[in-house]
Amino acid sequence: MTLPMPPQAVLFDLDGTLVDSAPDLVGALQALCAEIGAPPPDAEAVRTVVSAGGRAMLRRGLPQPDEATVERHLPRFLAIYAERIAEATRPYAGIADFLDRLEAEGIAWGIVTNKPGWLARPLVERLGWAGRCAALVSGDCLAAKKPDPLPVLHACGLAAAEPARTWFVGDDRRDIEAGRAAGTPTVAAAWGYLDGGDPATWQADLVIAAPSGLSALLGRTGG
Repeated sequence: MTLPMPPQAVLFDLDGTLVDSAPDLVGALQALCAEIGAPPPDAEAVRTVVSAGGRAMLRRGLPQPDEATVERHLPRFLAIYAERIAEATRPYAGIADFLDRLEAEGIAWGIVTNKPGWLARPLVERLGWAGRCAALVSGDCLAAKKPDPLPVLHACGLAAAEPARTWFVGDDRRDIEAGRAAGTPTVAAAWGYLDGGDPATWQADLVIAAPSGLSALLGRTGG
């Protein structure tokens, strides 16, 4: 599959694709560890699994955790994170300009994230995007989440875009699998967390090293 030029819509994963949320998430885990008397987590090790969610971060950051320990501490970890959800989280360099470019050219954009809505919505609001994105599909608003294609298809519907004419951009293998299953062209965001993986092996239609590559790609449309 090739990317349509120009797209009807561009959909993005949130953490690790649109925004670098690792500083606030790692900070929340550091605060949790201090609370429970655990040693400080390896910040870089935790950062690589941010896109995999809270449980993955706890597995990586707590000392020898079993699943019961992870489940016991997850609510408190998320509560601490909610209190600091946008203290240090920022869009990646080039993202704000690209979103402005999409809007100027009449191309809808949206977000498909596995983050629960009670965290995703406040973050999007704090970033000033709530009134701008055509779709915000969180991990708890449907019967399935990525890598299932249902959230991507739902976002396409909200954005009034055909899947085959929609780009889906993400920094995790699950994003690419979800997009491919939904029938969207896919872009692997190599600037993201990647969960320790190699995006070149994910069978995305394109791998782009930085958000500036998205703007360069859109520039080929003649828009």
